[in-house]
Amino acid sequence: MPQVVFRSIFAMLFLWIGPMVWAETPVRLDLGESYVTDRGQGIEVQLRLNRATAYGLRLRDNPMRLIVDLAGVEAQNLPNGFDRADRAQAVTLGPAPRAGWGRLSLNLTAPMVIERAVMDTGHPDAVRLTLRLRPATAQEFATHLTPANPDEPPQAVIAEPAPPLRTRPLIALDPGHGGIDPGAERDGYSEADLVLLFALELREMLLRGGLVDVFMTRERDEFIPLPYRMSRARMAGADLFISIHADALAAGDGMASGATVYTLSETGSDAASAALAAQHDRADLLAGVDLGQSDDVVADLLMDLARLETDPRSDALADALVTGLEGAGVELHSRPRLEANFTVLRAPDYPSVLLEIGFMSEGGDLENILDPVWRARAQGGIARAIEAWLAEDNLRRSLMRR
Repeated sequence: MPQVVFRSIFAMLFLWIGPMVWAETPVRLDLGESYVTDRGQGIEVQLRLNRATAYGLRLRDNPMRLIVDLAGVEAQNLPNGFDRADRAQAVTLGPAPRAGWGRLSLNLTAPMVIERAVMDTGHPDAVRLTLRLRPATAQEFATHLTPANPDEPPQAVIAEPAPPLRTRPLIALDPGHGGIDPGAERDGYSEADLVLLFALELREMLLRGGLVDVFMTRERDEFIPLPYRMSRARMAGADLFISIHADALAAGDGMASGATVYTLSETGSDAASAALAAQHDRADLLAGVDLGQSDDVVADLLMDLARLETDPRSDALADALVTGLEGAGVELHSRPRLEANFTVLRAPDYPSVLLEIGFMSEGGDLENILDPVWRARAQGGIARAIEAWLAEDNLRRSLMRR
């Protein structure tokens, strides 16, 4: 219940404030940060916009194609590299029949249906519309076709017709740091780059498994303030959140090596955990994000109520990750389950953990992180842990509803 309530509140605020913003700011589509690509057995379309806008989706036949209508977007020539998909052809961005709308059209080489459509408004200046298509039979494709008339795009943020937007759990992966915040650095390597690579590889492994969908809070070297990481995951509808790091401890903060999984605590398990949490918050302070504002008392009470459900689920997820990594032969920290007051773990409406895949301050850990064989082993352990946690979580929640 708390998860539904919180997401409903955020949705209502977006619908209330959104139209006022739309009326003031022109829509710009950043083609350099947008793409069409093969993803798993399907296709992913990602469009980066400067602000949220209304959109509509259509599937048409003869030829089989996906049509994406976007309010306020102008026709443009698509740059080389925009279409990276073998399963999409003749991708164009032209005017839509309705004045003031643009139309992205891509022909499909095989029948597909819309599996997911999410407009991520977590960052006000970098909105991303992500569409995921999955393979379908000819009969299923026919049931999802949009009638040819009328040819006007819908005026609400909807898909037409409306297939289920997501049938699989959505895992939010949060590669730490990025942009002006490289994180830990050693021997010419930065934590931001290494955990991004790890998260991208993990995403591909999870998608190949076919049991979950994956949302990335960042997919390139960019700085994203900590609160925006949480709101991006929330707006995407994440079912769980895993922040990935490979920190280093400064002299005097203690020694650490091996994988560690953190859950939220106001105090922390030890001095080293408190130091790491402080390091993460300092990165946002350097970027001008004030993390010191006191929260409203009522909001605190509501979030505490929501955490009565999510905190035990976060603990179970952390335990599953420790078991999965250990089973994959990954070296663990002497205390692999710790607690700390990390900002990215404060969301009350979905389970969240922070995973240190190792510590760059330790040479052995850095060697492991640079080794693709070790990474694949660790990612396999994480994937199996997520699968086990989802099964147990579904059973636990079904028993609670009885």
